[in-house]
Amino acid sequence: MPECWDGEHDVETPYGMLHVVIHGAPKGNKPAILTYHDVGLNHKLCFNSFFNSEDMLEITKHFVVCHVDAPGTADRGISPATGLAGMLPSVVQHFGFKSIVGVGVGAGAYILAKFALIFPDLVEGLVLLNIDPNGKGWIDWAASKITGLTSNLPDTVLPHLFSQEELMSNTELVQSYRQQIGNTINQVNLQLFWNMYNSRRDLEMNRSGTVLNSKTLKCSAMLVVGDNAPAEEGVVECNSKLDPTNTTFLKMADSGGLPQLTQPAKLAEAFKYFLQGMGYIAYVKDRRLSGGPVPSASMTRLARSRTASLTSGSSIETSRSRTCTHSDSTEGVAPVTQTMEVSC
Repeated sequence: MPECWDGEHDVETPYGMLHVVIHGAPKGNKPAILTYHDVGLNHKLCFNSFFNSEDMLEITKHFVVCHVDAPGTADRGISPATGLAGMLPSVVQHFGFKSIVGVGVGAGAYILAKFALIFPDLVEGLVLLNIDPNGKGWIDWAASKITGLTSNLPDTVLPHLFSQEELMSNTELVQSYRQQIGNTINQVNLQLFWNMYNSRRDLEMNRSGTVLNSKTLKCSAMLVVGDNAPAEEGVVECNSKLDPTNTTFLKMADSGGLPQLTQPAKLAEAFKYFLQGMGYIAYVKDRRLSGGPVPSASMTRLARSRTASLTSGSSIETSRSRTCTHSDSTEGVAPVTQTMEVSC
């Protein structure tokens, strides 16, 4: 375990060195929050504005945060997706984390889900934005190859990150990220990461009872996607493969392809509810209420979607009570007796 937590570290793994950035130190028996960015980005471009926002202070003051940079965003080659997932136990062991709550976007979400399937005991929860559990078919693979021959690399990656509406409008965010992807990301390594992601295999998971010897995520999971995001269809299908009793599905309006950049306040609030449901935050501040902090006993958890369809409204259903025992609060966290399906 290193003497100094905050700062940059190179961690040796069976698949090569991995660059990580740590903020804070472990808090009691709480898991670390471990992030993994999407193709074309690094942890700064993908997560800095979100984790540095005022809305995230309620979370970051309670947890150590570990940002992982894919080898393709440093100066080393790329391993297959299994290799990238296989690097993460070394990070957990190096820093002495008991477990993690993963936050991944796109390719990073796929890698974290793969990690959770291989090493379920190390993962307590996952927040997966824009996850696509499916491998590329031959037609999709050929189309991406043709696009790569006719477009420069940043313009090839941008449709993976942003909605068509954002690209057509050429928003300031799209312009900024086109420039930063071209100027700050190693293009050779970006191409390797892009090729790896486009050659990924299906995540071998299915909801219990749907196929023989089915396997799915054992941890709590929150799936997030923006309306009209390029990953919308994949996220819906991933939702259909997960256990509905511990899966939250959140579709965010007016958020485009990267909700953590366009709607950080909404995503931070959803993340707080998610962690509260796991028993790690005693209460959250609901901006819709004027009374300030709300005791956890009266809070309603975010959606646990029981269908694969997107919902335009909200419905409340009774769910089993879940006793939470992980909070550092002396009063603990009261059992939650209701869940809510939402689209915000």
